[in-house]
Amino acid sequence: MARVRKPFLMRASAGVMTAVERLASAELRSVNAQLEILLRESLERRGIRIPPPGDTDDEA
Repeated sequence: MARVRKPFLMRASAGVMTAVERLASAELRSVNAQLEILLRESLERRGIRIPPPGDTDDEA
């Protein structure tokens, strides 16, 4: 079963996007995948647990 993903528009400064693009390239990820990883890591540091990709709980 395909994972449900919610599209959204995001604006970011050129410097932030350049840094994300470089990091994504270094880690062999797309910019979209890199942004999701960075968001998940940030949420976890703040004590908010997000189910890993593939868990049925994150398809709500």
